Amino acid sequence: MKGSHLANLKELRPGSRSRSDVRILFAFDPSRQAILLAAGDKSGQWDKWYVEAIPIAEARFQRWLAGEYAEEL
Repeated sequence: MKGSHLANLKELRPGSRSRSDVRILFAFDPSRQAILLAAGDKSGQWDKWYVEAIPIAEARFQRWLAGEYAEEL
């Protein structure tokens, strides 16, 4: 994703019937498990949303790789 230091950071763009533009940033960890990292409605915030969300997603992914998140059942 443009603007990210993570080569495997991806974006989901789920469809919406309203005026919202929901985006979900995710990455695959080394075991190929998808990790949802950040989400939000970027309506009217086009580039600003990415400037704020990408660093959050990158930090969360690094914490995930370091084992700081415990798996919850």
